[in-house]
Amino acid sequence: MSNSKPFQPAGTNPVQLTAVAAILANLLILVFPLAASLIERTDSELYYVLVQEDGSLEWMTFWAFMLAAVGFWLIARQQRRAGQGTPWLTLGVALFCFVVAMEEISWGQRVLGYRPPEYFLKENFQQELNIHNVMSTDIRKLALKGTILGYGIVLPLLGLAEPIRKLARRLGPQIPPVALIPAFAVTYWIYESYPWRFSGEIVELMLGLGFLFAACAPKLVAIPAGRSEMSRIAVGFGATFLLGMASFAYSHYSAGEDPARLAAARTELEALANDFTRRGRPISKCGVHKRVFSWAEKYRQLDTLAQGRFASLAEQGLPEARAQYFIDPWNSPLWIRHKCSRSRGREIAFIYSFGPNRRRDSTDWEIQGDDVGIVLVERAR
Repeated sequence: MSNSKPFQPAGTNPVQLTAVAAILANLLILVFPLAASLIERTDSELYYVLVQEDGSLEWMTFWAFMLAAVGFWLIARQQRRAGQGTPWLTLGVALFCFVVAMEEISWGQRVLGYRPPEYFLKENFQQELNIHNVMSTDIRKLALKGTILGYGIVLPLLGLAEPIRKLARRLGPQIPPVALIPAFAVTYWIYESYPWRFSGEIVELMLGLGFLFAACAPKLVAIPAGRSEMSRIAVGFGATFLLGMASFAYSHYSAGEDPARLAAARTELEALANDFTRRGRPISKCGVHKRVFSWAEKYRQLDTLAQGRFASLAEQGLPEARAQYFIDPWNSPLWIRHKCSRSRGREIAFIYSFGPNRRRDSTDWEIQGDDVGIVLVERAR
């Protein structure tokens, strides 16, 4: 007699994981904050590189949410085939995961190198095509905390109650496993306490894996319990890791050098360097690392820079949007960094472009990779 079980309509019972599968899922999520803590303490520059936009961590986050979207779509299809009607709530979770994945990579803006509409250049502090960075910081934080607590902790606990299971039978939502609560709880704690720089990037990956493993839990077809859950979790994690690293490598190395754009970038940065320097000193101050447009807005320098050499390049063919919002030839924002350290006895300030690969390669102290930059000041302190 076969020991396989048929598909159980979602909501009939809370989805459960075997003990071994639950331990594996939690460990695979929690390994990232443990690794982040170790790397941040032992090699802060490596940690800084790993958490950058279009870095390996961001690409793994993208794939975790994208694969979760596929998983929930498959669950919704099985729910419909099982006679539950159209499972709108499960489809809603799939759509949510898809949107989060695309927001993570700004809907392909940095991959494809297109310039977003002017509204996003002005209103989005990252000057990228995504919605979440148009919202206020408080709303973004509240939404993320609500998602972690609501989906990862409150919903599975409510699913243990019979009245909620009856309601779920009618509405058809996919309740995540109770066994994933520890990972979601640590995810929430890290976001609340923010123990390292860029902790939010670690939290986003952990949340994406939480959704992915929740999508891996249900028995979608007649397959043996236990081992199938382990296999889906292992395959889901492996696919997230491999696709993330492959996407990172592609985005890092696929952009070939464009002599015309490189020459334009150097010309534009030289003009901007002149605007940022007065009496041999940069007009910025120690501790600054911002997009030039955000810096100019914060320190009320937009009108001043609008009269400078960089803005005047519009008369020589520089597109008006690039001149107004300080965008480089690859349609990425230009940056200003001003770093001072008494322990190092060093001060450096430079403006830079992400260059052809449209991702930051530079460290706190050096212009590296294919980034194009000009040093404004470098001296001992």
